[in-house]
Amino acid sequence: MNLKIEEGWKNQLSNAFEAPSFLQLKSFLLAEKQRGETVYPPESRIFSAFDLTPWDQVRVVILGQDPYHGPGQANGLCFSVNPEVPLPPSLQNIYKELSADLGATPPANGDLGFWARQGVLLLNATLTVRAHQAGSHQQQGWESFTDEVVRRLNDHPRRLVFILWGAYARKKAAVIDRGRHRVLESPHPSPLSAHRGFFGSHPFSRTNAQLREWGGEEIRWGQSEKSNHGIH
Repeated sequence: MNLKIEEGWKNQLSNAFEAPSFLQLKSFLLAEKQRGETVYPPESRIFSAFDLTPWDQVRVVILGQDPYHGPGQANGLCFSVNPEVPLPPSLQNIYKELSADLGATPPANGDLGFWARQGVLLLNATLTVRAHQAGSHQQQGWESFTDEVVRRLNDHPRRLVFILWGAYARKKAAVIDRGRHRVLESPHPSPLSAHRGFFGSHPFSRTNAQLREWGGEEIRWGQSEKSNHGIH
């Protein structure tokens, strides 16, 4: 596995990379490769979330579960796909809520890299998956690694907004100090659950209102937005 990762994150996660669970994970991924399994995202993109959002630039964290498992979809950022790939249903619903929440024109494609470059860490709990087999790399060591990522984020010198969509992400937040950071929770944007409270949850305007309250810059979520948004 290519362990090239942004220097600030590398320093924060040095112990995690040496943990027995991570060494087992590396062995598992090597075995997958030797068996000829197709694994997504490509090895060079596994740590894209960290590379596009350096440690000292994190302002917002969105937690996902698994990478997409179809050809060409996963690009190392949760909920994001490569620009030429059709929008998956969850991302379609995220864009619907974005438009309703901010009056914003959603991004032109499914690549959320421009969110990441503004300080939005788009973190999956499991960073790899076998082609066409959802959840196939769960319980192999990634969860321990990303648990440590969340613990490090909880100790971040900056106050952060955590956006948690769905039970899996909310469970991951047990270590977050809610007195210091802002935690926004709702059902998952999947078509199975979006109508149970994801739609109408206003995650984007609430995040920007919190960032403003802390004296920070807002995130530009869409192509165009109205100028005034209060907390809903």
